[in-house]
Amino acid sequence: MTLDEYFGIGQTITLGSHRFEAEEIKAFARRFDPQLFHMDEKSAENSVFGRLCASGWHTASTWMRYNVMAYDKAGEQPWNGPGPEPKFGPSPGFRNLKWPKPVYAGETITFKRTILGHRPLASRPGRRIMSVRAEAFDSAGDKVIEFESAVMVTVA
Repeated sequence: MTLDEYFGIGQTITLGSHRFEAEEIKAFARRFDPQLFHMDEKSAENSVFGRLCASGWHTASTWMRYNVMAYDKAGEQPWNGPGPEPKFGPSPGFRNLKWPKPVYAGETITFKRTILGHRPLASRPGRRIMSVRAEAFDSAGDKVIEFESAVMVTVA
């Protein structure tokens, strides 16, 4: 097995779906993004969104939750390539974050991930940087978030 096969380069997988309920949206907003259109239905009605919607950061952190849960299902494809099993580590960052459509209260969002590729990390022998496209879609199939992420992977 190669690293490309193990990582599933080019394959898009569904990480899971999540229903964003009003109380969850408000609780997240009170702690992390206290803007009125995320915390109060009346204020949201008079905003550019027209009704209560989740913070984009709420959507992003929920994607991350489902992403980590998918990596935690390690037994689904055991490593049988040369050397030790690759270990997924932290992300050094992301880019091109976009929220093209709001996530409204009561909406179910489906999260997806595509591994785009990987390369050696010159400053850290035995580690690679894996490139990931992150996306999520509402029940109409419209994209609600997208970004490119990097993940550090130990391979030696």
